[in-house]
Order: sequence, then C-alpha cells, then structure tokens
Amino acid sequence: MRKVVPVLVAVGLIILIAVGVVGFQVLDRYMPTKERADLAEVYDVSGDETAILYNYERQEQTGIYENGQTYLPVSWVNDHINERFYWDSTEDLLVYALPDQIVYADAETKGANGAPLLLVKDEEVYLTLGLIANYTDVQIQTFDSGDGRRVLINDWGTRNIARVKKAGSLRVKGGVKSKILTDLAKDDTVTVLDTMEKWSKVASSDGNIGYVENKRLAAAESQKFSGNFTAPVYKNTSMSGKIVLGWHQVTSQDGNNTFDSIVAKTKGMNVISPTWFSLTGNNGNYRSLASKDYVAKAHAKGLQVWALIDNFSADVQTETLLASTSTRRKLIDSLIADAEKYDLDGLNLDFESLKTEAGVHYIEFIRELSIPCRQKGIVLSVDNYVPARYNSFYNLKEQGIVADYVIMMGYDEHFAGGESGSVSSISYVKNGISGMLEDVPKEKLINAVPFYTRLWIEAGDGSITSKAMGIADAKKWVDNNQVELTWQADTAQYYGEKQTNDGAWFLWMEEERSLKEKMNVVRQNDLAGVACWKLGFEDSAAWDSIQWN
Repeated sequence: MRKVVPVLVAVGLIILIAVGVVGFQVLDRYMPTKERADLAEVYDVSGDETAILYNYERQEQTGIYENGQTYLPVSWVNDHINERFYWDSTEDLLVYALPDQIVYADAETKGANGAPLLLVKDEEVYLTLGLIANYTDVQIQTFDSGDGRRVLINDWGTRNIARVKKAGSLRVKGGVKSKILTDLAKDDTVTVLDTMEKWSKVASSDGNIGYVENKRLAAAESQKFSGNFTAPVYKNTSMSGKIVLGWHQVTSQDGNNTFDSIVAKTKGMNVISPTWFSLTGNNGNYRSLASKDYVAKAHAKGLQVWALIDNFSADVQTETLLASTSTRRKLIDSLIADAEKYDLDGLNLDFESLKTEAGVHYIEFIRELSIPCRQKGIVLSVDNYVPARYNSFYNLKEQGIVADYVIMMGYDEHFAGGESGSVSSISYVKNGISGMLEDVPKEKLINAVPFYTRLWIEAGDGSITSKAMGIADAKKWVDNNQVELTWQADTAQYYGEKQTNDGAWFLWMEEERSLKEKMNVVRQNDLAGVACWKLGFEDSAAWDSIQWN
C-alpha cells in the first residue's frame, strides 16, 4: 500500500502539469499580444522614404521627406490625381497651365517656407505637397514624425465612419495575435473600409490602416466629405447656333482664288476652315498661305474663318517639337499673331499620326494655346480620330475641358493601303459618337462627315488598291460604268461592284441618303455641329442632307 501512494501522487502531478500546459496553450491562443509593430516595416519605407496611401491603398511609388516637408513624384501625381503638372525634361522646367496664365517653376523656385517647390533626384521629379494641394482637389494628410512616414491622399466623397465604443488596439491583420499598429481610445472615430465576420478593416485618425474587432465599434454611419478647393473655370468661346463647317483644302496661294467657286456650291455653311498653316520642322516654324482678302470675302458672306494647322510634313517629329516649352511658346505666339493679323475667328488643330509619347506634350500644347485663344475670343477646335484604345493618348477628356470644340473625323474607317470597305459606315459613326460623348460634352462635339468615297480595285492576283473620289465624281463613275447600286442597311450606304477582265471594282457610295443617316445621328445626340471633308468634292444634294432644320 505504501508503494501505491507515491505512484498515485506522481500520476496526479503529471495530470496536473498536463492540464496546466494544455490550459496555458489554450489561454495563450486567445490572449491578445501586446507586441507593437514596426511602422517602417509595415509601410515598407526606410530613410527619407514616405509611403503613399491613395484612397487607403499603399502605392508602389514612394515620396521623400526633405527640408522638413514631404515631396511626391510628379509621375505618380500625373497618373493618379492631377495630370496638369507638366515636367519639361528638356528645359528642366515645371509648367502648369491655368485658364488664364501659365505658372513656371524650376529647381531654384522656393515656396513660402523658403524650401524648394520641387526636387530632381535619380531621374525623378518630386513636388512638395503644398504645391500639389494648391492645384488639386483631394484630401491630403501627412504623418511624417517617427518611423513609418506616410501621406494619406483621398478623393472627396462619402465614407463610412464608426465610433469606437470600447477601447482596444488596431492591428496589422485580423486576429489578436497580430501586432499592434496603434491604440484606439473610447469615442475615437475610424473610417470603415471593409467589414468581415469578427473584424473590420479601418483607417484611424493617426493615419494607420489595420484591423479592429467589430465588438469594439458602434454601427457605422455614412458621411460626406468635401474640401474648399476652388476648381479653375475654363471659359469657352462658342458660336450661338449649330455649326456647319467646311474644310477648304488650300495647297498654294492660288488655291485661295477658288474661294468664290467653292462657297457658291454650299448651303447653310457658317464656318470655313482653309488649310493654311503647315508645320515645317521641329523649331516651331510653319508655312502660311493665309490671305486677308480671303477672310474679308468670307466675313462678307457671314462665314467664320477657322484656319487649320497640320503636322503632315515628313520633317516634323511632333513629339520632339512639342516637348520643348520654348518651342511651344514660339509656335503659340506665331499662331496668335497670325490670327490677329488676318482677323481669323478661330484655329483648327489637325495633328495626326501622333506617337504615343507625343500625347502628354500634345495636350499640354492645347492647354497652353487655349489661354490666349480664350483671352482674345479666338475659337480653338481640335480634330480627332474616332476614339479607340490605340489613340487614347489624344486625351479627349482634357480636350473637352480646355478646347472650344472637339471634332471627330467620322471617316477613314477603311483607308488606302488597308482592307476594302466603307469609308464611313453608320455603325462606325454611331459607335464613334457614343465613345466621344463619354469624355466630351455634346455642346462641344462636332461630327465630321466625308464628301468622298473610295473606289476599290482588286487585281487578278488578289492585290487591292483604292483611290478617293468625291461624291460628284463617284456618281459619274457609277453612271459611266453602268454599276447597279444596292442599299445596305448595315452600312446605311449604297453598294456597287463591277467585274472586269482584270479583276473587280467595289464601291460603298457616300451620297445624300447616307449623309442623311449620319446627320440623323448627329441630331439625335444634339451635337454642336457637323463638319465636311472636303469642299469641292460634293454635289448640291449633299448639302440638302446635312441641314439642321
């Protein structure tokens, strides 16, 4: 018996120890950790780096902390909150085009606190938060003391706000074993970003984003947040009624002498756009065919004159020309001087075949040109392709703000060197206008229609060529060749073809009926007007089809 007692005692001790161990493990599992997180590690910053959290999401790029303030990379600013900060890397100059003036800054420009407004480091340009805030309608909060420097940038709008009803900890992740970011006191408020079964992702008032237990929060309430930023107003110069514009292709001074005969064929036209100005190189110079007599004749007939400038010369690399602030300034000054010299009513930009890298420079050029046009009452219109993914860098949205009119060239659906087909089918026009209206107000949008078609020639070897024909000439060709035309509902055009010993001819006709269909789309969308390429290609019936009344 005496031997049994020690054994029982030992067994009991073992059981007690086992129970204690298990109990401790269970308790430890549910016991919240008091370990604090390393904020620099959480926000992935070191040294003078500053994390950027946009709409509470950590951004890949970082800012820097220097001169007692935070700077953000201009590339990030452009991509996310304000595309109008333009950095000229050729002249090391920051440019900001306002509706009535251009603001410039360089590495030597100081702010009110005596610190530089911008820094150039490692091929990146950084802007001070104060400069950004002056021109950008966002909420900016900085937390730049201690470790884990960060700046929170948020769009204004509605957010879900909850009161902390029971003090607790904001943790890196959901779970009591996750490290603590910050302490939450009773009656603190947090922004609720996401709610799960037991935890919510929130942003605290001290700029931390983490997780808190739902039981510690009162019910969230929706609140609207807004700032006191005054957005710039881009006033526009516009005509009182609907626009009917005709482009007049002028390739020499003698071409101006065709004004009377060209205009005599028109009906209801109130704007004529002669192709007078052509860039000649990358230095901002251009060839001019402008004529005071031409303008005087046009005005006498009640026509506004919007002189066109193009970039068609092979000697022009538009991305190079427009990348220089001084060259843009030279070009703009010359255009405005000529507009005043010749008493022009407007300017029409026809910059085509731009490379992707030209986009940011092109829209800056439009912004800057719009300023003197706005000040002097000169109408600024811009020609554009039908919108597509590959030409999105033309930046229709910004054009729709700063320019007076945006013109969609609703033709060249099929073009020389490509597959045969319609120059401008009705679906092409409808889809194009629909796409344009996503970015451009209807009161600024003009749809351009073709006064031409293409005759497609398919040789016996299967090769395809084409030639452009005006409406009048196309009708003559159909008659002379006794081609039977059939109306196609899907294109809203007449189609004709002819087989020959050498191959086949194909034609999708542009004429009064197809133009009526296009004009109906323009009316249905209540657009600002219609434009026509080009004068001299049409017959009288074409003008009857594009009248507004």
